[in-house]
Amino acid sequence: MAIGKEGNVKWVDGLRGIASALVVLTHLARAWDGELFGSTSSEDASPRLLQLPYLRILIQGRIGVTIFAFVTGYVCALKPIKLCRQGNQEAALASVSKSALRRIPRLVLPAAAATTASWVMAEMGLYAVAKHQDSWWIDVQSARRIAGLGEAFRSLVYNIVTTWTRSLNEYDNNQWTLLPLLRGSIWVYAFMVGTAYVKPRYRMMASFGLWVYFYCASDSAFGMQFFWGTLLADLQNHPPTNQFIADRARLSKILSFTLVLIGLTFASFPEGHAEWMTWSRVLLNIMKPILPENPDFPRFGSGIGLEFIALGVLLSPWLQRLLSSRYLLFLGRMSFAVYLLHGPLMKTMLVWMLYGVQLLPDHENEQGEMVITRLKYPGNLTLVVWQLVWLPMVYGIAHLWMAHVDPWCDRMTNRLAEYVKLEASEKPSVLPGR
Repeated sequence: MAIGKEGNVKWVDGLRGIASALVVLTHLARAWDGELFGSTSSEDASPRLLQLPYLRILIQGRIGVTIFAFVTGYVCALKPIKLCRQGNQEAALASVSKSALRRIPRLVLPAAAATTASWVMAEMGLYAVAKHQDSWWIDVQSARRIAGLGEAFRSLVYNIVTTWTRSLNEYDNNQWTLLPLLRGSIWVYAFMVGTAYVKPRYRMMASFGLWVYFYCASDSAFGMQFFWGTLLADLQNHPPTNQFIADRARLSKILSFTLVLIGLTFASFPEGHAEWMTWSRVLLNIMKPILPENPDFPRFGSGIGLEFIALGVLLSPWLQRLLSSRYLLFLGRMSFAVYLLHGPLMKTMLVWMLYGVQLLPDHENEQGEMVITRLKYPGNLTLVVWQLVWLPMVYGIAHLWMAHVDPWCDRMTNRLAEYVKLEASEKPSVLPGR
């Protein structure tokens, strides 16, 4: 979903496009080359190319989900903040009301449509090869076929519901992020209602205070990012901040470069065995004394890293223009569709490209039991070559989704909003008279 026309904020759409691409890349690595997530393959081994700092961000992927949370906070707060700064609090509250009303169906309807498509694939047996190949990750991500239509339909409804109640979806495990993102958007809307009549500097202090709260709560992937997004939305509309950037262009460039470099360094923190490499051991030693008890170091690395990067981008008009390039904006427009569709397409088209479509007969193990005969992975070179076909296919299908399915979801959302909203003659004042 695009941000809209609230000003020079296209860079956030570009950032979102990068996030969705990183999620796809990390799932490719997770499925077929899991050792890339460690600092190195073994304690005494030299790191592989994609295990090096900075480059490893391409396949590490954690920062992609973190970006989605940051963008959620930024986007949900941006327009109300601008209206509040203009002294138009009633319009800001009306904007929050309209956005909150639309938010749920605009997330639920596309997700339900994608789940239904994946369910159809499972019931047609299109995940059969995925259940017989040798990647454990693809295997557990692929839903089993259910024999009875009634039971299968109940399973579909159950998984659509549990996506939004328990962050569980057997047909598309990647939808686990949608519930915390929806919850976070409602938090931000509530925050904007509560601070609509608060002076901007105190609203920024409140945003930072909530960031500190979620820092102490170890919610680095979501809570911290929602309110870092609200803080940066306020800073982007803060005249002294904009004046500082304009008057001290050279200093802003230096600060921006430094912040982005620090952010990329933290975002490189490995998922496993940070102690095996000097650079990651240094990061671990930096984070240990400043993080809450029993932290998730990799997620904190990505969260803190993104916050430095986002602040650096805020200080750099050049980086904002770079992220606003038409190619990244295209990725941004496709981001939600790509996120919803890449999983089923991995378990079907990509698996067929790598393993073929023929299943091997089951064989008898040493205990005399019949077990699945696994298809063998053809190697990373084959995987890379097939990306020349599969990745354009993913974005092509996402484009079709955005041309046909997403507009239908938008129409249904608009109809619902029109049906339930008050008529003009019924509207009371936004706030009761004193």
